[in-house]
Amino acid sequence: MARKDPIIQRCKNNPVLTRHDAPYPVVTVHNAGVVRHDGRYIMLFRSHLRNGRSIIGRADSEDGFSFTVHPQPFLFPATDGVFAEYEAFGVEDLRICPVEDGYLLTYSAYSRHGVRIGLARTRDFTAVERIALITQADLRNVVIFPETFGGRYARLDRPHSEISPWSIWISYSPDLVHWGDSRVIMKPAAYHWDEMKIGPGAPPFKTEKGWLHIYHGVFKTMSGTVYRLGVALHALDDPAEILGVSDQWILQPEDPWEISGYVPNVVFSCGAVPEADGTVKIYWGGADTVMCAGTAVIEDLVELCLADPRPPL
Repeated sequence: MARKDPIIQRCKNNPVLTRHDAPYPVVTVHNAGVVRHDGRYIMLFRSHLRNGRSIIGRADSEDGFSFTVHPQPFLFPATDGVFAEYEAFGVEDLRICPVEDGYLLTYSAYSRHGVRIGLARTRDFTAVERIALITQADLRNVVIFPETFGGRYARLDRPHSEISPWSIWISYSPDLVHWGDSRVIMKPAAYHWDEMKIGPGAPPFKTEKGWLHIYHGVFKTMSGTVYRLGVALHALDDPAEILGVSDQWILQPEDPWEISGYVPNVVFSCGAVPEADGTVKIYWGGADTVMCAGTAVIEDLVELCLADPRPPL
């Protein structure tokens, strides 16, 4: 049975970041990856420029809720080499995956060829090394697990296709560049809040009972689509095994800045930070316009997956 109280407690100061907080001209601030690094929270957010294309900015926070934007953007589209051709229309929706020697960054690279996923690495959120374009067109929403499995990296992604349709797949790689052994592990559920399409959201994080993954689901209505957040639990030793998918959403557009904006009726997460006290800070873009934050109890999210599940396929 659905809970009466909200599973995610919204920050009272939402939105936590808007275009007015950026010291350079942008029209949106949204869909940010977030991680805790050297005692502070680092947010890498997407912004539309006035030509409609996107860049990635950086903001820092001591408490995870009050952010200050850096004077200059963090990542622009590349201007030379193969990355320049495939990032020509912008870079979007970056995720941050902590690994043993720093952080892996996955982002959507747009061009006349469609959308591909770029992979980069940083150790200090100052210098960025582009590694490879790790998908063909059209794939997006790639999140990488922070541990390897049998010596291989694992990722979740979402092919942009009506054939499957719009489902979550898993792939593996020995070196982060070459990926394979791909298969679908989770699909939208018919006549359900996520029946139109689903996709990976924040990078999965480890709990005692499994890898917790916050994903997005889309429902088509007579007046457009509604983006909500859901949660799934993957087995610790085999991320392709889904132990449970919560039958109910954990967040939907409710506040004015989530209902109205550049893309109405959207909450979209690219980042979640688990805390030592058993809670998790969750970050989401509101209506593709502003950044919002909230907190949840990790065990509550796990329990939703195990006690009130729907079939993953």
